[in-house]
Amino acid sequence: MAERPPYDAVDSLVGLATTLRAAGVAASPERVHAAVSALARLDALRRADVYWAGRLTMCGAREDLPRYDAAFAAYFGDRPSAVIRRQRVSRSQLRLVGEPGEAGAAADGALPQQSLSAAASSVEQLRSRDIRAMTPGEREHLRRLLAVLELPAERRITRRRRPAPRGGIDGGRTLRVWLAAGGEPAPLRYRAPVARPRRIVLLVDVSGSMDAYADALLRFAHAASRGGAASRGGAASRTALRRGSTEVFALGTRLTRLTREMAWPDPDAAMAAVAEMLPDAGGGTRLGELLQQFLDQWGRRGTARGAVVVILSDGWERGDAALLGEQMARLHRLAHRVVWANPRKAAPGFAPLAAGMAAALPHVDDFVEGHSLAALQHLAQVVLGRSPTEAARA
Repeated sequence: MAERPPYDAVDSLVGLATTLRAAGVAASPERVHAAVSALARLDALRRADVYWAGRLTMCGAREDLPRYDAAFAAYFGDRPSAVIRRQRVSRSQLRLVGEPGEAGAAADGALPQQSLSAAASSVEQLRSRDIRAMTPGEREHLRRLLAVLELPAERRITRRRRPAPRGGIDGGRTLRVWLAAGGEPAPLRYRAPVARPRRIVLLVDVSGSMDAYADALLRFAHAASRGGAASRGGAASRTALRRGSTEVFALGTRLTRLTREMAWPDPDAAMAAVAEMLPDAGGGTRLGELLQQFLDQWGRRGTARGAVVVILSDGWERGDAALLGEQMARLHRLAHRVVWANPRKAAPGFAPLAAGMAAALPHVDDFVEGHSLAALQHLAQVVLGRSPTEAARA
C-alpha cells in the first residue's frame, strides 16, 4: 500500500473554520482551539469523529447546523456545493479523513493519539511566541490563525431611538394607538436607544524597526476591517462595513490610507494589494509629522472623532518627540479612546524610555503588548471596550 501523505489535523480544522466563516458561522479562534482539543481525544482519521468534534464546538446556534453540514461537506469534498472553499491543505490530505469503519482508517496510517495532543498544545505555544522569533512555517500557521480572528467593534449608544418592548415611553406612538382605539386606553408603547458599532481607526507602523511584525499587524488590521459582525454574515453587517466603521492607515516615510485595500475578503489578496501601496515599507518614519498629517487631513473630517484609535508601533521617533506629544494630545481630545500596542513592551526589563514613546504615553488610554497572537487577541478585547485586566481574564 502506498505511503499516505502527512495529515495535519490542526491545519485542517483551521481551514474548515475559514470555510465556516465564509458560510456565516462564527467559528472564532477559541472555538477552533476547543475543536482541536476535542479531536485530540478522538480519531482524526474517522470522518464521524472530525464531524462531531467540529459541530459540537464551532456551532453556537441552531441556524448554524445546516450551514455547518454544507460547509463540512464542501470542505472535505464528498459532494459539490456552492459554499466558498478556502482550503489550506491539498485535497488528497483532506480525504485522509475516512468514513466510519473504512478499512485502514484506524489501523494503517492512523495518527497517534499523542501526536494529536502535541498538535493541540502547539497551537497554545504558538499563541504566546514572539512573532519576531517564529520560523517561516510558524509564520504561515500564524497567518491562518489570524485569518479566523474576530475583532468586533465597541458599541456606542446613539441619539436615534426605535420601538422596543421596554425602555422609555414612546408618547407619539402611544397617542396614535389610543386615537385609533377611539380614545380607549391601550398598552403603552416604548422605545430604546439604538446601539451602533464605534469606528475603529488603526495606524500601523511599517518602518524598518517594525519589519518583523508588520505583516502580522497588517493582517490583524485586515481582521478588524472584516469586523466581528461581518464574520457572521447578514445585511446589517454589510451595511456597517459600507459605512466605513474601520479605517486603516500605514505609517512609513509617508501616511498611506489602506482602507480600500483592506476591503478584500481574502487576507492574501488584501496583503498583495497593500504591498503595492507601500513602496516605503521598511524605511524610516517620523510619527509626529505623520500623525499631524493624519489629523489635518482626516481628523477634521471626523474620522478620529469619537473613534477608538489603535496605534501599532514600537514608538521609535526619528523626528521631534515634542511634536509627537502635541499631536497625541490633539488626538486624545478627538478620539473616544487611544490604544497603543507596542511589540517591544513584552521584552524583559522594558521601559518606555524612547523619547517618542515617553512623549506619547501621557495621552494613551491603554498601553498593551503586540508581539504575539495572544497579545493581538488581548488587544482585540481592549478595542472591544474591556479594560486590560478584564481582557486578560477573557
